[in-house]
Amino acid sequence: MLISVSDNGTGMDKETIEKAFEPFFTTKAMGKGSGLGLSMAYGFIKQSGGHARIYSEPGSGTTIRLYLPKAESAIFAAAPDTEATEVIGGTEHILVVEDDEMVRTHLISQLQKLGYRVSSAEDGQQALNMIEQGKVKDIDMLFTDVIMPGGINGEVLAQKVQVKQPQIKVLFTSGYTENAIVHNGRLDKGVQLLSKPYRFEEMAAKVRAVLDESTH
Repeated sequence: MLISVSDNGTGMDKETIEKAFEPFFTTKAMGKGSGLGLSMAYGFIKQSGGHARIYSEPGSGTTIRLYLPKAESAIFAAAPDTEATEVIGGTEHILVVEDDEMVRTHLISQLQKLGYRVSSAEDGQQALNMIEQGKVKDIDMLFTDVIMPGGINGEVLAQKVQVKQPQIKVLFTSGYTENAIVHNGRLDKGVQLLSKPYRFEEMAAKVRAVLDESTH
């Protein structure tokens, strides 16, 4: 199966095309994009046995073609001796704060599949407004990106939220190592971080571990 997506934008030069699928590569300024959208799509395609190609020239727009193999029933049949990794979810309320719409939508879907109740915001200020205006209540966890536009990064957001709700659990996520919660290569004490990109099982386990962590 072939899926083709085209635009009439500025296009990409050869060097940009060669790096476009690399994790964290982006032509946007810091905080304006994670560079994970294309790499996540590319990873999914490759894991599915498919392939992706970019066709583009500066000033002529871009076309991305995704080639997916025909599904066979045998692909979905687990081998008798394969041990399935146990994925544990829950029913807690999680507030997701992520400025990348594609990443945010995907994460919300994953958390809902695990049974969690999910609210979301696209930046720190929107998240604070939602909490202060009572639009989101009984939040058990703040799951927030670290680097975000708007002047309120994940660390500042967490501090402000915990002043109002000291018992709330916080899980940071980031694709950058040089950020507000990592110093000299080490996380600040008590900080929980899920580095991008991450697998579904890894995310599920981390979320459950942070929720189950004692506040004392």
